Amino acid sequence: MVFSAAVSSSTISSRLLYSSAPLAVQSRHATEKKISLSPPTSQCRAFSLLPSVSRMGFVSQRAQKESSNLRIFASVTDISVEKSVEEVHLPKGDMWSVHKFGGTCVGSSERIKNVAEVIVSDATERKLVIVSAMSKVTDMMYDLIHKAESRDDSYVSALDAVFEKHKSTAHDVLDGDELAGFLSLLHHDINNLKAMLRAIYIAGHATESFSDFVAGHGELWSAQILAAVVRKNGVDCTWMDTREVIIVNLTGSNQVDPDFLESERRLEKWFSQKPSKTIIATGFIASTPDNIPTTLKRDGSDFSAAIMGSLVKAGQVTIWTDVDGVYSADPRKVSEAVILKKLSYQEAWEMSYFGANVLHPRTIIPVMRYDIPIVIRNIFNLSAPGTMICRSSVSEDGDCQKVDSPVKGFATIDNLALINVEGTGMAGVPGTANAIFGAVKDVGANVIMISQASSEHSVCFAVPEKEVKAVAEALQSRFREALNAGRLSQVAVVPNCSILATVGQKMASTPGVSATLFNALAKANINVRAIAQGCSEYNITVVVKREDCIRALRAVHSRFYLSRTTIAMGIIGPGLIGATLLDQLRDQTAILKEEFNIDLRVMGITGSKTMLLSDVEIDLLRWRELLKDKGEVADLEKFTRHVHGNHFIPNTVLVDCTADSDIAICYHDWLQKGIHVITPNKKANSGPLDQYLKLRALQRKSYTHYFYEATVGAGLPIISTLRGLLETGDKILRIEGIFSGTLSYLFNNYAGTRRFSEVVSEAKAAGYTEPDPRDDLSGTDVARKVIILARESGLKLELADLPVRSLVPEPLQACASAGEFMEKLPQFDQEFAKERQEAEDAGEVLRYVGVVDAINRKGTVELRRYKKDHPFAQLSGSDNIIAFTTTRYKEQPLIVRGPGAGAQVTAGGIFSDILRLASYLGAPS
Repeated sequence: MVFSAAVSSSTISSRLLYSSAPLAVQSRHATEKKISLSPPTSQCRAFSLLPSVSRMGFVSQRAQKESSNLRIFASVTDISVEKSVEEVHLPKGDMWSVHKFGGTCVGSSERIKNVAEVIVSDATERKLVIVSAMSKVTDMMYDLIHKAESRDDSYVSALDAVFEKHKSTAHDVLDGDELAGFLSLLHHDINNLKAMLRAIYIAGHATESFSDFVAGHGELWSAQILAAVVRKNGVDCTWMDTREVIIVNLTGSNQVDPDFLESERRLEKWFSQKPSKTIIATGFIASTPDNIPTTLKRDGSDFSAAIMGSLVKAGQVTIWTDVDGVYSADPRKVSEAVILKKLSYQEAWEMSYFGANVLHPRTIIPVMRYDIPIVIRNIFNLSAPGTMICRSSVSEDGDCQKVDSPVKGFATIDNLALINVEGTGMAGVPGTANAIFGAVKDVGANVIMISQASSEHSVCFAVPEKEVKAVAEALQSRFREALNAGRLSQVAVVPNCSILATVGQKMASTPGVSATLFNALAKANINVRAIAQGCSEYNITVVVKREDCIRALRAVHSRFYLSRTTIAMGIIGPGLIGATLLDQLRDQTAILKEEFNIDLRVMGITGSKTMLLSDVEIDLLRWRELLKDKGEVADLEKFTRHVHGNHFIPNTVLVDCTADSDIAICYHDWLQKGIHVITPNKKANSGPLDQYLKLRALQRKSYTHYFYEATVGAGLPIISTLRGLLETGDKILRIEGIFSGTLSYLFNNYAGTRRFSEVVSEAKAAGYTEPDPRDDLSGTDVARKVIILARESGLKLELADLPVRSLVPEPLQACASAGEFMEKLPQFDQEFAKERQEAEDAGEVLRYVGVVDAINRKGTVELRRYKKDHPFAQLSGSDNIIAFTTTRYKEQPLIVRGPGAGAQVTAGGIFSDILRLASYLGAPS
């Protein structure tokens, strides 16, 4: 318990210090012990009469003994303070550097020593250091108040934990008189806090100013400890209780407004009494004009540093934290986020407002007045230069714009809801917006963003989700009459929203930024619910679904070349083609990352029985081993959810390397969900016509891509050539070609005395045929390719419409196995030999071809004869050849020729489609 005693002003000759625990002062005639639940006012302010005081405010050991049994408090009005120090003028300007160290910077004994070394090594003539409470201490102090208000006895043990934390730290970093002095004041403060908390416990309530006073002790203790450690390093310094200097006016919005004139006057007075070239000052805490202790609210130490920097007109304010600087996006959400070397005040302001871990949102204003740069640096990585926040120069806006992205960074705010007030009765009615936001103000809600259509038909705004119910009810009540009368149609709430803000000062002078932003969102299948942009163009704000927020953030970050274009991939069918594709990806991914800024991550591989899933990406050096050892039962729905469910990767592609019609049926659903599809599987595009038309219609109206170049001609550019002709206005007359690498090989080698069955066996052994050669010889594969090309040309044909010449003898179509078929095939060699001989006698060769006759709107698959000088007769191996006869290429058809079979070229065609997708999604071409 602290006693108050009446003291005559004539008896006071000792120097007076403010106590860090200003209990209510008793009148000079009071003799009874009292505890008040109100902090001191200017007329009733507590002082400690300490006979001998060190410069820092620590009591000397002799003084401790003399005053150990008595603490005397007196009213300011009763005391005539003798000036013990001659007034010294406060110098201002670049000779001052201001440093602010956050709680993590001084979170332990070792870290406090590191901070002291940074201060000592600063060669600036004068240093003003703002320090926060040790890590977690402010939370502990507020918890004490909460426990006491809740009449929870554990506040006593919790306060003991606070005491032990600081006592232990002091023992680690201090010794001698410095240690003794600090521990004496620490004991004194703790005893006073126990008395205060006991009073709160009894009353069950504490005022806001009283809570602020209690919470501010952490800064007092850390400042005193740090000042002592700096002195221990040989630098003369003193500490400052900023409640004596920073004066603020409380506002009704849980904020404070600094009174710079009064604060400057008080700083001059403080400095005249305690001049020093190194000052360790408390962050976070301040006083009202009536000298009531208060705070700058949560995370207010940055604000303290900016205020003090402006008061001394410092050359620079350095904010020391635990990150290397300001990132282009939250690195927890975008792993490729980069450190920004420089930000303008306006950019930092915008990013702070939208929740980026940059600065306290109001930190910018005081330093802007005097063009004081702020540097964000990492106390744990002194080699990192950090991020400088300053006024943009003319040369920077002009020269750097050519190489820099116009967008500096992105920030997000989660847990929001949209409220939309709409109705025809709003248009042209003065005061509607005022009534809307007046109702919002009445419930104390914070409006984050506003968007209004120029028609005045609706007003849309975002508020924190925890406040949306109260806002909606207030609006329903305020506009009940208008709603009933039909002048307003609704007050609608859209929950589960997030805001994505795109920030950059150069956006204002760069055309196409908005187009690029919305294009990136569209291609990531992100629906934008509301948009807002100020006329300054420093910021474009969009509202999206909460579950889309991270994907949206990564999509736009990638699109503006701040990171790689990242694509999550799922490979379906790790057979011959799928396995070859995976090996090609393995060999090429590192080069794609470094040289082309494309990051392809295989998140899943599935066969018909087993699948392998990964939350990061599958090691493609070991995918076969991992699939065997760690694979689980295949489940296509689970596989799809897993690959697409990674919100940290904005783009998803499923690569179907099978020939399975059941998987092809899923394409439409995947595209609707925003999943890109790449495939050599012909079943979807040659299946039922209505399903094909539905698939293509979806592809055309969405930003989700469906690429299938490898369905015709493996790695040859058949589909893209056809599209290029049509898109440039050419008209297809006829497409004729050898579309099967297998059948090309068979008839290129079926010559002389060789038997047909012998050539088929050779092709099967070489891997040119399907496991059952009948799949190739039936002509169905060629028919599907003809159907695909016919449909691409605008013909609405079904597979059943095509006459197909099958090379499987009718008696062998019912063979139970491929083995049985191969065993019986020689029985029909004579029939094939007869056809070949007839062609040879006419100077011709046999070729198995597919034809699209666009003029007569039909297609065929047949075995044809060609003169030996025809391009189709010049093939070798398993090459394909396709001739496009068009209005432009009528006399001399456009020929595309090359390997049309084999796992390597087919996988290469798929890979080419994957890279085309990456280019469409923003990768540099």
